[in-house]
Amino acid sequence: MENKDQKRIFIKNSVDKIGKRVKLSGWVDSVRSHGKIIFLDLRDKTGILQLFFSQENKELLDLVKSVKPEWVIEVVGAINKRPAKMINPKIETGDIEMKVENMNILSQAKELPFPIGTDGYKINETKRLKYRYLDLRRARLKKNLEIRHDVMRVIRRFLQEREFVEVETPILTKSTPEGARDFVVPSRLQPGKFYALPQSPQQYKQLLMVAGIERYFQIARCFRDEDPRADRAYGEFTQLDIEMSFVNQQDILELTEKLFIEIIKEIFPNKKIQQYPFPRITYEEAMKKYGTDKPDIRKNKNDKNELAFCYIIDWPLFEKTETKEISSSHHPFTAPKNVDIPLLDKEPMKVRSWQHDLVLNGFEVGGGSIRITDPQVQKQIFKILGHTEEEIKQKFGHLLEAFEYGVPPHGGIAPGIDRFLMVVLGEPNIREVMAFPCIASGKTAVMNAPSELRQKQLNELHLKIKKGK
Repeated sequence: MENKDQKRIFIKNSVDKIGKRVKLSGWVDSVRSHGKIIFLDLRDKTGILQLFFSQENKELLDLVKSVKPEWVIEVVGAINKRPAKMINPKIETGDIEMKVENMNILSQAKELPFPIGTDGYKINETKRLKYRYLDLRRARLKKNLEIRHDVMRVIRRFLQEREFVEVETPILTKSTPEGARDFVVPSRLQPGKFYALPQSPQQYKQLLMVAGIERYFQIARCFRDEDPRADRAYGEFTQLDIEMSFVNQQDILELTEKLFIEIIKEIFPNKKIQQYPFPRITYEEAMKKYGTDKPDIRKNKNDKNELAFCYIIDWPLFEKTETKEISSSHHPFTAPKNVDIPLLDKEPMKVRSWQHDLVLNGFEVGGGSIRITDPQVQKQIFKILGHTEEEIKQKFGHLLEAFEYGVPPHGGIAPGIDRFLMVVLGEPNIREVMAFPCIASGKTAVMNAPSELRQKQLNELHLKIKKGK
């Protein structure tokens, strides 16, 4: 097709081109043959447009008879008004069509393993994730990714307007106890030693406060080897990481509240925030009144557009778990309430902390705290958690040393992007708002990872696979 000088436009822009000749490219959404005329619906990222082929061009009509759904084509033709009886009010381009003059088949497609014209909920999820690049063609998932992008755009603008600096922190880092199992990476250059993928940028963001950055943020990838569930993806997830110097807890909560109000106002105008300022509920009150530390405080739980945010504060610094007599409720860098510090040696389970969780409609969508900046208090916390002097030096010595060079008071919060989107979009699980999530067994979508390494790679990494249990 000789149209090299003509530039392609998006389908959504064709509504302003009535009477003009344009070039479009995309996927064939459907084919409708009526003998001497054929209609194709062409789809690109911006919408769908009806294409009209008539017997005026028999060669072109014969060519289009071979076209199947999901083939990729390029067409040139005039944009015309549809006859009144053929207007489709359900789509933005419903009152126009293209009378095609030329068509070029760019690629063919096999029959899809599942339909993409539905919402996809009834299709086996493992199959959907195997062919995720096809699953993402469905309108619902494509829209979810676009909304995700819009949310991140608002986040960046909001924080940049308030003097925050976006800083990337390392992915290859050190294994430290932060609550979940680490993903580890063997070192080729240092045999027998391993990197760990970050469960969060926790220590790096604290070091950035020591560095004088003062206001940091990052849309960070985090990695935790935890069992999957509906509101938690296996392997990796995305969080908005925020850290600020010279602030108290109230400063952090107010900033976070303003951010989410702006996100909802701009991206989800049909949603209604039940109450703001967001209610502050103590951990003790939440457990007594609701029986959970992430209460759903909506007045009308049947209203899908009602958003009830709240903060849970005054958490216990420590908790008892199935495997440990004493463990951090949040993480070991969370500061205890000043008035409770004398209890650390006597009754540590009674110590309250400066932890804060952001809850939305019964889901924890963010957590943070004011951090410990006194090296002696930090060492004391580590010892209560069972770390020896040698372990403290080996695992946390870099942080404690940094605190000896002038550390500002600081704290932050880390809202989970994936979980927030799951809740606000009303999706049944977190994988519906992620591009390529893992399936429940831990395998990655499409790529079929994890996979075995070649023996040469194992040798380079000084690894030997142990067979059996």
